Amino acid sequence: MSIDREALIRSLGGEAAVAGMSHEARADALEEFQIAALDATAAARRETEKFPTVAELEAQIDTRATRRGMGKIFRAARNKADPDAPPRVPRLPKMPEKPALFDFFEFRFGSGAHLKQSAALAKRKGCSEEVVLACLLHDLGGFLMKADHGYYGAQLIEPYVSEKVAFAVRYHQALRFYPDADYAYEYPVRYFEAFGVDYVPPPHIEAAYEFARNHRWYEEARLVTTNDLYAFNPGVRIDIDEFREIAGRHFRQPAEGLGFDGSPVAHMWRTLINPDAPL
Repeated sequence: MSIDREALIRSLGGEAAVAGMSHEARADALEEFQIAALDATAAARRETEKFPTVAELEAQIDTRATRRGMGKIFRAARNKADPDAPPRVPRLPKMPEKPALFDFFEFRFGSGAHLKQSAALAKRKGCSEEVVLACLLHDLGGFLMKADHGYYGAQLIEPYVSEKVAFAVRYHQALRFYPDADYAYEYPVRYFEAFGVDYVPPPHIEAAYEFARNHRWYEEARLVTTNDLYAFNPGVRIDIDEFREIAGRHFRQPAEGLGFDGSPVAHMWRTLINPDAPL
């Protein structure tokens, strides 16, 4: 996302005002400016773009080579240098013998840019460390299975985090479909494209929303959605080291390594370690 430098400076009161700001204040101002720009872009799309209906999306099923709900680690990627080449899955680097959480970020989750942006946004807003961690982990389930990824993700991390963090990850999936003016959360425009302009969440999503809405940890789950929606900016680079201390305090890393500790979800981590296994 390119930045209109002159517009940014004007929004902050001019060159003199910017010169008097701390580096941290400038960083926060830049992020707020980018969020506003993304809001404007989304609003413009809502007004001008034609989105598919549920029926039109269902009609596309017979034309696809893969299921839309397939986890990211199983999906083939196109070669950006040669767009006409057939998609291929990349060879994955070998994992350490006792892999830790951040080893998966380095060797299995690609850049993890969206997750790091989401966590950084929550951190800069002053959210609790548990919310920051939930934001960092909220889409991990999508590497195994995009469909119901909140549930897969919560199950994946449940033995290693607090109940509150697992709750926030699980229920952010349902809360995404329901606006909440108190938290300035609107229905994402891109969902018109992904689910259909006339999409109505099924009863189990409605029930999950109602349950979470009345739960004592509703705010934690809702904050994941508010820091999820705006965290897709390719121009922002976040270092994973920013979250090592938080993860160290709130993620219980098994000594045997994730995937080898005998937990009920060890098999899910092993799948991420070796998704090329035939059985």
